[in-house]
Amino acid sequence: MVDIKNLFKSYNNKTVIDNVSLQIEKGTITSFIGPNGAGKSTLISMVSRLIAKDNGEITIDGQDILKAKNNELAKKISILKQSNAINLKLTIRELVSFGRFPYSQGRLNKEDWKKVDEAIDYMELRDIQDKHLDELSGGQRQRAHIAMVIAQDTEYILLDEPLNNLDMRHSVQIMKILRKLVDELGKTIMIVIHDINFASCYSDNIVALKDGKIIKQGRACDVIDKCVLKEIYDMDIDIKNVDDKRICVYF
Repeated sequence: MVDIKNLFKSYNNKTVIDNVSLQIEKGTITSFIGPNGAGKSTLISMVSRLIAKDNGEITIDGQDILKAKNNELAKKISILKQSNAINLKLTIRELVSFGRFPYSQGRLNKEDWKKVDEAIDYMELRDIQDKHLDELSGGQRQRAHIAMVIAQDTEYILLDEPLNNLDMRHSVQIMKILRKLVDELGKTIMIVIHDINFASCYSDNIVALKDGKIIKQGRACDVIDKCVLKEIYDMDIDIKNVDDKRICVYF
């Protein structure tokens, strides 16, 4: 379990995370929603230790993340940020193999390559695995980076807007894969996402943020609520129930 207590972060005297406390259940998808500037990306970056917190406490399975060694933390948590540009001449297969670095230190063995192959197949990249990143569409590059995270084979996966640059088909594919990683492999996923319909359909829990504060958190059916969404986004959003899921209709 990820346990966050009284987390605070500011930049240039501007508060971006304001006394946030929450717990992330193991074996679930938790989506973070909210407008731009709500603090979603900053929050998961602090959980992964990419950004230092100003105050508060973050523990994973009872261990303070500040006391964990870098290599051990990298075997526990993987993260994919919004900006993942790599300027090296790499193939998809080479990129995905980077996910095994915490285990292999660059000297991959048979088990490492098996994980690489599994991740490539998960993301349906087998036919283009030898293409270089600069030959790919934005969506293909995004899928390759997600495959790298899958190859890292961590219990906790943090994704910052992974659906960027993806068309509808590949967005659905990735959300189904994330659901499969949770349901079949017991992974715990934290995802920053702007499409609240995807959040509603594929998440177990949703955390809604605005101005660095949690407005509402809980099961998807509780957060995808007309009044809650109006408070978050300052706009009217109608809710339709479809197959036990709440679908948002904008107007």
